[in-house]
Amino acid sequence: MRYFLDTEFNGFGGELISIALVPEEDGRAPFYSAVECQTPTPWVAQHIIPQLDVEQVTHSCLGDQFGAYLIDDPEPVLVADWPEDIAHAARLLVIGPGLMKPVRNIRFDLVDAALISSGTASAVPHNAYHDALRLRADVLAYEKRMAR
Repeated sequence: MRYFLDTEFNGFGGELISIALVPEEDGRAPFYSAVECQTPTPWVAQHIIPQLDVEQVTHSCLGDQFGAYLIDDPEPVLVADWPEDIAHAARLLVIGPGLMKPVRNIRFDLVDAALISSGTASAVPHNAYHDALRLRADVLAYEKRMAR
């Protein structure tokens, strides 16, 4: 199944703050979690932290939740519009040297945000869950237009 991925992080190249996966099909619950951010940049403290709307957990707990969410999907495809989203998702699967969560056959699909974007902002900007919902809507609408 395809999942639309978004993350929020602590400044350019910064640590992960929150991550969301919104499934393509409505029958499966989305995944949304946030990790504790001890020293947010001023911009992040003003724009991202207030929008989290979820209890923050440890990085280890977030990795466990993320792996558990994907484990039963035999071929998950994570669709993102920014490379750092993919990097943060992939890092959550790593549990030690040469060890990863037992999620196999995972694929990542990086789409061109400028090409697929409807120009509509998400309902709650700078919230990974709402941004992932917007990404799903934009990608599905783009694919529908291209199929004509």
